[in-house]
This record gives sequence, C-alpha cells and structure tokens, in this order.
Amino acid sequence: MSAADSAAHFHALLQLRGGAAARPPAAAAATGLGHIVQAEEYLSQAQWTVLKSTECCSATQSLLHRNLGLLYIAKENYEEARYHLANDIYFASCAFGTEDIRTSGGYFHLANIFYGLKKLDLADTLYTKVSEIWSKYLNDRYQVLSRVRIQQIDLLGKRFETDTGLDEAQEAEAIQILTSIWNIRETTSDTAPQKTIFVLKTLFMLYYLMMNSSKAQEYATRAFSLAKEQNLSVHEQDAIEELLSLISAEEAHPIT
Repeated sequence: MSAADSAAHFHALLQLRGGAAARPPAAAAATGLGHIVQAEEYLSQAQWTVLKSTECCSATQSLLHRNLGLLYIAKENYEEARYHLANDIYFASCAFGTEDIRTSGGYFHLANIFYGLKKLDLADTLYTKVSEIWSKYLNDRYQVLSRVRIQQIDLLGKRFETDTGLDEAQEAEAIQILTSIWNIRETTSDTAPQKTIFVLKTLFMLYYLMMNSSKAQEYATRAFSLAKEQNLSVHEQDAIEELLSLISAEEAHPIT
C-alpha cells in the first residue's frame, strides 16, 4: 500500500470505526466493556496505519489522538487520556489554528478530565477558552445574519435551511459542548453569574443561527432572569433584552 493510500485508509478507518471511541464516558460505560474493547481494536489498527504512513496530515492525526483520548477516558486511564488530548490539541492547532472550533473539542475533553479530578482552576480556564472560541465563531455569523434577517433581506429571497456554517455532526458537537459547560457553570451562578450568562448567550446564538427560535428564546430568557436576579449592570440586561427583541421581531414578521 502506498503512503497516500495508507493515509486515506487510516482516515477512513477512523471515520467509520472511531465513533465507538468517541462516545462520552457515561455512554461507553452504559454500552458495556465490549464496545470499549472493539473501539480499542479499531484504534490500534489506525495507530499502526499512521506509524507506517509518511503522509498523514495534522487533521487526521488530531482525529486519531482525540479518539484515543476519549477511549482512555472511558477506560479511566486519565494520564494516557491527557497525553493523547494534548497531542490532539497540538495537531489540530497545526491544521486549523489554536482558536478554531475544530481545536476546541480537545480543550473541552481535557477540561472534563481536570473537572473530574477536582482540578477546578485548570478546568475553568479550559471551559472559558472553549466558550470564547465558540462565542467568537457564532458571533461573527450572528452579527451579519441577524441584520439580514431583521431586514428580511436575503440574496436568494428565501430563508436558508441553516445559518451556522456547520455540518450536522458539528452542530451536535456544539450543542453537547456548550450545554455541558452551561450545566457546570450553573453550579457557580451565584458567585460567577457572568460566566453562566456568557454561555447562555452563546447558546442563544447557536440556536438562533440553527433557526430554532423557541430554544434561542429559552436561553436568552434564562440569561435575562439571571442578570436581573444577580443585579448585573443595566448595560448587560439591555444587551440581553435586545436578543429577546430580535426573536420577537422575527415572530411578528417571519421570513419566508
């Protein structure tokens, strides 16, 4: 097998087989040891393939290490998991940049390890980084598309099916990551409400761009209620009210 064919085979193997390792730890536990053993077998094949190849790109190596990291999390071998997730972050950063959403998954899974080990400062730093990466990505799209929608203008004369710029798997990953971080932030809402509100506003943008107005409104309402409850600045409350107004304007004048 040529180097190019070897690299292609490796990538296909991960895409088709690595999904078993990509389950979160709770799911892996629920489906039993058999799935973990099967995932380990597939990933061992993938590792062997990449060692033979001289042409595996950074993105593919990132995918391998992320799946291996998740496998070792499922096996509760956190040292090995941290090693592979660090490599995932390195290779993803080489391929996409350190602040790219495709790199954020490595930070997120590493944060989960630190959170589980009660290293809360390290976990908090990484959760903040992940939130900021997703917020920037979504906000860049939101700023353009919200103006387009509220004016009911669109080059095709109709509403797009999705405005996130993400494929289905990436949207599912965004929901999983941001919802998980929000659940963790809720436990510290009394002492650090701004962090909770930041994630809620990011979830608002995600669902708004996915054209799920009810979910977008739910998260904006939660953010507004928390801002009032914690007596945050008028500026913060007004900013959240603008999000709710945007949803109300769309409902009053839906784009067809």
